[in-house]
Amino acid sequence: MGTKKLLLGLLGLVFLSSCYTEVILDEDYIVESPFNTDAALQDFDLWYVDINATSGNGEVPFLQNAFTLTFRNGVVYANNNIVGLGKTGNGLGVDVGSYATGSGQVEVNHDIYGTYYLDIYVVGDNRMELYSPSTRTSYFVDGYQRNRFDYDRLFYENLDYFLQEYEAWEKTSTSEAGALNEFDEESYLRFFGGDVLDFQSSKDAPGTHPDNLYWDYEGDYRVYNTNDIDLKTLTLDYDYLGNEYFELYVIDDSTIELYHVDSQTVYEFSGRGYIQFLKSDDKTGKKRSKSNYGKMSVTRQRSL
Repeated sequence: MGTKKLLLGLLGLVFLSSCYTEVILDEDYIVESPFNTDAALQDFDLWYVDINATSGNGEVPFLQNAFTLTFRNGVVYANNNIVGLGKTGNGLGVDVGSYATGSGQVEVNHDIYGTYYLDIYVVGDNRMELYSPSTRTSYFVDGYQRNRFDYDRLFYENLDYFLQEYEAWEKTSTSEAGALNEFDEESYLRFFGGDVLDFQSSKDAPGTHPDNLYWDYEGDYRVYNTNDIDLKTLTLDYDYLGNEYFELYVIDDSTIELYHVDSQTVYEFSGRGYIQFLKSDDKTGKKRSKSNYGKMSVTRQRSL
């Protein structure tokens, strides 16, 4: 049986040469001291959760939800939202709980989801496996320093989650240019996550509170990559009513533009009712899943 390194071995951290380390050799793993476990977790500012590499049929909710994790002096921080990414908590996100380390293991006491014990395995110079014995599921995380982390790329690669982070998107302007079309009548959109990405639309008057909206239509939606790395597209597949196709542009953390290719109309939507995940007792919020972005072979139609 090959040797598996249970936390540290390959990280090459400087403190190993000056601090006491107890190393227990076994045919299955090498265990390092609790002090080194904590130091390894703190060696990087951010641990990016590579959700596509997850293995196992179970789930650890706080890992499933997070884009990044940070372990700092007994406190766990997470970036669970795309809105505010890179700014919230000086880039580390929000305080979501506490942690304590053991030999090659971390105990996370999450404010919402309770206690989880995770075994830590080093699988690269800046990559670790977090294995949950209770769920038999492995998550893989990559370490970065804040000044080397590409927040913009993370934002752009997860626009479907960005759309889900408001209770509603209100249409705030429609370009004068463009042909009349049925989407002109739509005033609000809202987007949901899950195995099937659902949306709803409303014709209610501008200024209506999200709680008071009547949702006239519903269907499925998809955000697509394209041959143009800077272009995303959005398709709304209305139940029984056909599709609407847009080029999707992000203006800022609360504003998007949808270019309706068929009519050449530009619509601006503003987010209403920001949802900060895991800052309440709502356990049913956004949950990341393995990337399901399709790719469209299209050419940008909007002139910028």
